[in-house]
Amino acid sequence: KIELIDRLGDAGLTAIEATAFVSPKWVPQMADSAQVMAGIRRRPGVAYPVLVPNLQGFEAAAAAGADEIAVFGAASESFSRRNINCSIAESLARFEPVAAAAKSKGIRVRGYISCVAGCPYEGEVAPAAVASVAERLLALGCYEISLGDTIGVGTPGRIQAMLRAVAGRVPVNRLAVHLHDTYGQALANIYAALELGVAVVDSAVAGLGGCPYAKGASGNVATEDVVYMLNGLGIRTGVDLDKLASAGRYICAELGRAPASKVAQALAAKSSA
Repeated sequence: KIELIDRLGDAGLTAIEATAFVSPKWVPQMADSAQVMAGIRRRPGVAYPVLVPNLQGFEAAAAAGADEIAVFGAASESFSRRNINCSIAESLARFEPVAAAAKSKGIRVRGYISCVAGCPYEGEVAPAAVASVAERLLALGCYEISLGDTIGVGTPGRIQAMLRAVAGRVPVNRLAVHLHDTYGQALANIYAALELGVAVVDSAVAGLGGCPYAKGASGNVATEDVVYMLNGLGIRTGVDLDKLASAGRYICAELGRAPASKVAQALAAKSSA
């Protein structure tokens, strides 16, 4: 984990979510979060946010030297109950002391909203529901709100309708998108978000990941694919695509998995030809 984070920083990424301070009983893969934070080489100009579900998680993150945290809610009541074991209103109330504690320590807070286009339990999610949660997170003090299509069901039209609703309550320059590629729509959806002025995209190296509470959901869109597309649009990212693809190959070899990135696959085929 530490090696991967260091390689991603070397590739030029300026925000790398390092770990999550969650219950090791519920997510045993994250039991080593403090060791990861202690082991990474922090580069100047790079943020290493960590996920926290509650005040206990925040206190552990702060003790481990986190300079940025992320809190996570949902636009779907059913998903909120399955993912964080409380209602949307309860989750927002739970984040209030976290945000206040972070502010007192000078730690920045980012907000995530899951299920912005659809929910595995409820189906389609109304854009107004997403906008309502986003407005609350902004009021809590989140400097940025990441809108997550957790199950990857969104299409460009649906994503733009959702973004327009949210942008009526939250400035576009405070928004990010977090789009899973389950239905192969993520890049098209990112392009649709760029057209509306969104300038921050969450992604996962090699397209790894998923969601333990959304059965069948694939990982977040592959970072390599996003960078390749942005390069083609003439958008400067500061990311070295070759180093990024190398980091993806490294972690996939460690995990014994093939990269889910089309660009990584193409670059590998090209280099072995």
